[in-house]
Amino acid sequence: MNASRDPLLQPFALGKLQLKNRIVSASHEPSYSEDGMPKARYRLYHEAKARGGMAMTMIGGSAVVAPDSPPAFGNLLLYKDEIVPWLSELADGVHQHDCAVMCQITHLGRRTRYNTGDWLSVVAPSSVREPAHRAFPKAMEDHDFDRIAKAYADGAARCQAAGLDGIEINAYGHMFDGFLSPWTNRREDEWGGDLQGRLRFPLMILDHIRAAVGPDFIIGLRLTVDELLPHGMHKEEGLEICRLLQQSGALDFFSVIRGHIDSDAGLAEVIPNMGAPAAPHLAFAGEVRRATQLPILHAARINDVATARYALREGLLDLVGMVRAHMAEPNITKLIEAGEEERIRPCVGAGYCIDGIYENGAAYCIHNPATGREQTLPQVIARDVDGPKHVLVIGAGPAGLEAARASAERGHRVTLLEANDQAGGQIRVASLLARRREMLGITEWRVSECERLGVEMRFNTYAEAEDVLALGPDVVIVATGGLPQVHPELEAGEALVQSSWDALADPVRAGERVLVFDDHGGYPGLSAMEHLAKQGARVQFASPERMIGIEVGSTNFPAFLTALDRGGVEVRLNRTLSRVERGENGLRATLTSPYCRDVLETLNVDRIIVEHGTAPLDELYFELKPLSSNLGELDIEAFIAIAPQRKRNNPEGRFQLFRIGDAVSSRNAHAAVYDGLRLALGL
Repeated sequence: MNASRDPLLQPFALGKLQLKNRIVSASHEPSYSEDGMPKARYRLYHEAKARGGMAMTMIGGSAVVAPDSPPAFGNLLLYKDEIVPWLSELADGVHQHDCAVMCQITHLGRRTRYNTGDWLSVVAPSSVREPAHRAFPKAMEDHDFDRIAKAYADGAARCQAAGLDGIEINAYGHMFDGFLSPWTNRREDEWGGDLQGRLRFPLMILDHIRAAVGPDFIIGLRLTVDELLPHGMHKEEGLEICRLLQQSGALDFFSVIRGHIDSDAGLAEVIPNMGAPAAPHLAFAGEVRRATQLPILHAARINDVATARYALREGLLDLVGMVRAHMAEPNITKLIEAGEEERIRPCVGAGYCIDGIYENGAAYCIHNPATGREQTLPQVIARDVDGPKHVLVIGAGPAGLEAARASAERGHRVTLLEANDQAGGQIRVASLLARRREMLGITEWRVSECERLGVEMRFNTYAEAEDVLALGPDVVIVATGGLPQVHPELEAGEALVQSSWDALADPVRAGERVLVFDDHGGYPGLSAMEHLAKQGARVQFASPERMIGIEVGSTNFPAFLTALDRGGVEVRLNRTLSRVERGENGLRATLTSPYCRDVLETLNVDRIIVEHGTAPLDELYFELKPLSSNLGELDIEAFIAIAPQRKRNNPEGRFQLFRIGDAVSSRNAHAAVYDGLRLALGL
């Protein structure tokens, strides 16, 4: 598309702030803070996106304004004066790329825990517990109102003093909208009751903020306009609230949200993952735009350029928020401007980023390992090798494809051998569950990039040692992945069980009795359960854990639980599969308790699925090991530091040898691509 006509690339005036285009990274908290401050890691993450050409990035998803709003997920501590220099350094870094930067500010209200930060009681409009964070809040007293309103204003003033371009107030699931919603505001005094009473404190907050920052500093509100709760704020009331807040004259824009985030099920609808429709709340955001006069920003699974362009062309939005899309590919705008949209690394909607905040302590894109690691990993790989090597990669799963791509980007000559007729590895297995088909984007993008870079890819080629030697490589990277392994405590019947791969790939008979035993706790076992249940099998699910899917994050969990409930799946926790035998009526499974070994349970089923991760497919690696110059040894310190691999343990060796991904041990897709990138940068 001609850049001069592309709606995404048109400038926009937000108050007195001139934005160069309509592409924004909406407010979010990646949990990259250190001691509650946006230090180097935080700054470089936002600088990378600014360098990629967007008009504005919004930091501090839920930067907290008061000590009794303790951090719940790496929040910035905006109530501390020491944050101003860090914010200023970040603002300067972003501004040098002609990109605006704002900070979202909030008092979390009930959406946090008391046993973090300074261990203060959580406060909220009323003593209504939030299921997700489980705290029982104190209902605000008369002396809390002025203090908290002033805290909002002081936080905004710190942002202004640091040179930021504006702020956005969080009003979905937090203190601000806690007063607006009749579900969470059950007060009977002047701060509750009818809409006028429920608006009193939010308007007080806005008045305090505007008085503190003056007329020109941008103030926006990220507001849930319809909570989708029977007793919550409904659309008509939400639109009226928008009109009344707009009339206050304190706001410059709305960022529109639909839904509630007080539970995993609610959060998964507000921030939908793969399997959900693209931009499910986009039409609703258009309704809000038509009903109000302020500019509208919206972000919810707007993952691709076509959807973003449609949103602007149809007048549904003024600014398009693309958060997860930019975590996958921070250079979206530059690639649009260059006419290379096909090179944009796709967001596959895995939810690994947001779930990772709670699981890993930080947000990581499932297939862009550089995001959040900009201090050590480049978002754009330089062509920097003086003496190109011949790099032979064996295996076209995510690890092998990433190693091939990154090596070729640097200027090496790369040959890739794959035993199957197409790339994908375990990603292709995962995508057999229809709802998770987008996972294929992880490997399909890499295949496309390898083709662009001239990687020689040979499929239907089962590599053996003599094949490797015949090619005369300088470096051999074994990325052959793994194969399903059986639960190690199975005393008998190994030949009678199948893997989660079989469950996804093989035909399912309606009414077939299937036991899924999951000793892994990740996605494969739950995917097998969901697929079987949807195909009409009568599924029983057993796990030795205290909960199912213990490795699955909160935004992905609800879809699996929905399938479990709709499929009538029976769940047995604290159960270990000990024996499988043939019986008169199919297979007989014996389950024991990991806590009480004398507890036995026998099930009669037609089929038994066992999920226990994978065992490395490493025969070729060990065959090549004595022939290599490094005897297969990875210099771990260099690997971590992204430094050259210079181990030379065998002077007679003809090539360097490494193995990565599940060919080392059973892990996940992010670990695989991270392995591939780090190794390639050290060749």
